[in-house]
Amino acid sequence: MSTLTATPSHAEDHGSCRPDGLYTTPGVDVPYCSVYDSAGREKMGTGHQRRVIGYFTGWRTGKDGTPAYLAPDIPWDKVTHLNYAFAHVGPDHRISVGADGEKNPATGMTWPGVAGADMDPALPYRGHFNLLNKFKKRHPDVKTLISVGGWAETGGYIDENGTRVNSGGFYAMATNADGSVNQAGIDTFADSTVAFLKKYGFNGVDIDYEYPTSMKDAGNPLDWPLANGRRAGLVKGYAALMKTLREKLDRAGAADGKHYLLTVAAPSSGYLLRGMETHQVQQYLDYVNIMSYDLHGAWNEFVGPNAALYDDGKDGELAAAGVYGTAQYGGVGYLNTDWAYHYFRGSLPAGRINIGLPYYTRGWKNVTGGTDGLWGRAPSTSCPAGAGLTKCGDGAVGIDNLWHDKDTAGKESPAGSNPMWHAKNLEKGIVGDYVTRYGLPADTRLTGEYARRYDATLTAPWLWNAQKKVFLSTEDEQSVKAKADYVADRGIGGAMIWELAGDYGWNAAKGQYEAGDTLTTALHERFATAAPYGARRATVEMPAETLDIKVDFVDFPLGDSNYPISPKLRITNNTRTALPGGTEFRFDYATSAPGTFRDQSGFGATVVRSDHTAPNNIGGLKGDYHRVSLKLPGWQSLAPGASVDVAVVYYLPTSTPSNWTVTLGGRTYGLAGDHARGTRPADPGGQTTGGTTTGGTTGGTTGGTGGTTGGTTGGTGGTTGGTTGGGCTAPAWDRATAYTGGSQVAHRGRSWKAKWWTQGEEPGTTGQWGVWQDLGAC
Repeated sequence: MSTLTATPSHAEDHGSCRPDGLYTTPGVDVPYCSVYDSAGREKMGTGHQRRVIGYFTGWRTGKDGTPAYLAPDIPWDKVTHLNYAFAHVGPDHRISVGADGEKNPATGMTWPGVAGADMDPALPYRGHFNLLNKFKKRHPDVKTLISVGGWAETGGYIDENGTRVNSGGFYAMATNADGSVNQAGIDTFADSTVAFLKKYGFNGVDIDYEYPTSMKDAGNPLDWPLANGRRAGLVKGYAALMKTLREKLDRAGAADGKHYLLTVAAPSSGYLLRGMETHQVQQYLDYVNIMSYDLHGAWNEFVGPNAALYDDGKDGELAAAGVYGTAQYGGVGYLNTDWAYHYFRGSLPAGRINIGLPYYTRGWKNVTGGTDGLWGRAPSTSCPAGAGLTKCGDGAVGIDNLWHDKDTAGKESPAGSNPMWHAKNLEKGIVGDYVTRYGLPADTRLTGEYARRYDATLTAPWLWNAQKKVFLSTEDEQSVKAKADYVADRGIGGAMIWELAGDYGWNAAKGQYEAGDTLTTALHERFATAAPYGARRATVEMPAETLDIKVDFVDFPLGDSNYPISPKLRITNNTRTALPGGTEFRFDYATSAPGTFRDQSGFGATVVRSDHTAPNNIGGLKGDYHRVSLKLPGWQSLAPGASVDVAVVYYLPTSTPSNWTVTLGGRTYGLAGDHARGTRPADPGGQTTGGTTTGGTTGGTTGGTGGTTGGTTGGTGGTTGGTTGGGCTAPAWDRATAYTGGSQVAHRGRSWKAKWWTQGEEPGTTGQWGVWQDLGAC
């Protein structure tokens, strides 16, 4: 491998650092090597093999009397990324954190007398943004991202008086009232975001859009009046937004000499994802943060874990919906982290996925049935105002709901929401000295015992108060260490935390738990000894040559009509030669869906390999992919520029299928749209599709001067797969030889020129921006 250290000044080497599967903005030399190494893995500093991404929220300022959590409280040496929550989409479609002023926590607020919270006078703004940049100077490997949206600010924003303004947010900015894409709004937002990152020193932007799904009544009920009318266009608007952001960030990065990150907080619920088609935006993202929590909560009566790692086959909500007893579902339970990870693994390398961890609880009161409450029920008809619900769960309140929100009537929303440090005090029978700061009486006492329980199959702890019939779903060191092992063992990119302020530490002087870094430390220590994360999407060797054949999944039925999931697979031939009947396509799709993919158009879709064949997913899915084969019918060819639609059916959602191959004339190619590392077009320099020879043809039917497709020796333009052709005069490439810039070699019937020092990098596998320049056939 090259021993050179990539820098922005070596423009020609940036392609060698591009992550596998990441979209390339046309005509832009993106400085990937400022963030990624030559294997396409993110550079995060010594001792950080996997990501530890912490959300840092802007509202825990201490100004309301509750405990503050400020930049000095962050365990800077244990995190790799910080997401500031939240900015919002303003009514003018521009990114915003509100008007500047001394009450603005992001840009104006100060904390006199608080240790470490003195402002950096060199910066023209104050608030959290000032402190984040001050500490980044001491910890330069930590990257910061501005997170936009969130539950409360996806369809509006909270003004300086704490009042919700229903401005439309993402829904109005990205999608017009008639369901069409609002490109003007998207451009305005994207341009303002680029300027925002530069102004406040952020390394990227994290989009927390909850949710661009066609499922009716999804997301914040306050957004339903506007969002429900646009459901049919939300996915298209979301895709246009992410593509525009990627391209504008790439252009800005090329100008600034640094790559800007683009990430999303993605849902983990199979229900929401069913209405997001194949979540087509992955190709534009540096990585996905899965919100693999809020899988159970007081929005319904079914009592279960907030963030189970695995399914146990007993989920009360899934059982009530008949999921376990329906053959089409394949016994696959989809309310757990492992299922959500595998959903995204269908379109991304493991290293471009991070699982979510909650540092807060969810809980119910008046629970009946279940095992110490687990998989019991807690129905209620007294639901929070503005929740849009007539039936819900009986959420825990008071001492069991310290971090509660308020409903639209200003009353406590029952939810059993607590920072983990408060849950630890409940477990130990401690009433912390902070309870009065949350509005509880000074003489507050605990009723009953909060007994810790743990289910090893689910990898989920909880507290059960038998006297009060209160169930609080928690996380602690045992579950977090198990999830850290899961990440490390599977090559996953890391973990995302909502939110850092919920972590705990023991204050011996006070005899109570308070905000700390116990769980974050456990993650960091496990990840520090992990191997580098998985940087390849495919699990088998893929072709080095690609054809420009586009594949899309289109025409999804909307919302609840989309079951079974029945879109059309559209194949478009963008090459210059017809694809003959019998042309075979293969692709991988995630094991989040059972291996029952089929077509209804005579293409013979067949699952030819399944990495998970068990009758359920208890304890986890056993592999990543199902592989499908389908063929153009023998009587049907596909002309240049033409498309064909294939009606397909599958059960349970899967992200965009990947690792495509097309086989014709006895040779197999990849597809350019997969954006795989180390691939090259199969028809450069005006050649026809069907190989790398001058005059080579699809199927080898009209050969010009040179070998037919699949040939093994060179005339003028011998095919790939051959040895050095008769016209090759440079020495054959040798893996053991070190080459300096300007060296020329022959390999597989083509001439290659080294752009810089290299050893062991095979010509034709390093991409157009890699070390080897293709000089053409020889």
